[in-house]
Amino acid sequence: MHPYADSTLTLLTRGYAWAPALRQRHGNPPAVATRLMGRPAVLLHGPEAVDFFYDERHVLRHGALPGPVLDTLFGRGAVHTLDGETHRVRKELFTSHLMTPDGVKGLGNLAREHWLRTADGLRGREAVLFDEMAVALAGAVCEWSGVHCAPGAEVRRLAEDCVAMVDGFATPGARQWKARRARSRQENALAQAVDGVRRDTSRSSSGGQATVLEAVADHRDADGCPLDLHTAAVEMLNVLRPTVAITWFVTFAAHALHRFPAVREELRAGDEAYARAFAHEVRRCYPFVPFVGGLAARDLRFGDQDVREGTMVLLDVPGHHRDPDLWPEPERFDPRRFRGREPGPGELIAQGGGSARTGHRCPGEDITVHLVATLAQTLADLELDFPEQDLRIPVTRIPTRPRSGMTVQVRTPDGAPAR
Repeated sequence: MHPYADSTLTLLTRGYAWAPALRQRHGNPPAVATRLMGRPAVLLHGPEAVDFFYDERHVLRHGALPGPVLDTLFGRGAVHTLDGETHRVRKELFTSHLMTPDGVKGLGNLAREHWLRTADGLRGREAVLFDEMAVALAGAVCEWSGVHCAPGAEVRRLAEDCVAMVDGFATPGARQWKARRARSRQENALAQAVDGVRRDTSRSSSGGQATVLEAVADHRDADGCPLDLHTAAVEMLNVLRPTVAITWFVTFAAHALHRFPAVREELRAGDEAYARAFAHEVRRCYPFVPFVGGLAARDLRFGDQDVREGTMVLLDVPGHHRDPDLWPEPERFDPRRFRGREPGPGELIAQGGGSARTGHRCPGEDITVHLVATLAQTLADLELDFPEQDLRIPVTRIPTRPRSGMTVQVRTPDGAPAR
């Protein structure tokens, strides 16, 4: 019988505070043994833990993600569930088409254009920034990736479904069932889109750069076989969904602009290096991922803690980003800590650690940083008013956001606030 109490209920009630609190109760060691969902688990913390966790000789992803997470957030058969050569070949699909400088810049330009059109349509009334930004990002990523999605109700439904998938992955009940229905609906639509691309015989003579949708349709895995329609739809959704999910970080960026007016003025100066530093600091300070997990590949030892093969291995993300040994004055929001430099692979782990190209770090991280920086500058330049609202960010809710979703008023052309 395992000697440690199960922490599942505590996780559900404490949210982002769970991992730091668990470590604190045990004297803040680099590793704490516990149980989750009845299974043995070990929670790791610190720079050495990041290196340990992202070494595939230590931690594997296959079989690690619970069914409810696959059925809501990532999808069955997704790249996140693979290891070794199979993972490397599948991930190349994303890195070769998403992570090119031109690709990142192109998506950033589209996101800015879609948001400015959205903001222009909001003049004269109040709106929830979170909701409207999700729609703008959905429209931008569809146009960028080659997915046809009609403006209006269709793109808004895609945005709402992508938000639901993220919002419902970590909790039982109505939010999770809504997320499952959203995923099923979008997987079916994208499977049809992939099938349509494969049936289009005119593509072979058209030339030009392949769209992301075409790249997914044409991709062959490590076994030399094309993806089945379901898996292709899953991976296509793993382009759309994370891009729409950037609305969480952009909403947090708006929260920071409201709280720290001096930062807003610096962003208005148009310094792209400062905007990128601001995006990094938003990802450090605001909670999004409570932890990342995998399974021990074999019997291991981390520090003084034995880790048996098959044990759930968890990496404490919120505690890492607020560790005073890693960050001077960690509670202070200060983009200057990233001014003129990029964080190291084990330093800022909001989207994983290690290498994005060869490891399990999110291949879309550069897109996230670029979009948050671009849209934060755009928000800073707009004449926005923030009416009185509940801006508290509950740490017990995963994923969290400001309670109000950031209600904004876009000033009308004569400079008057919306009414």
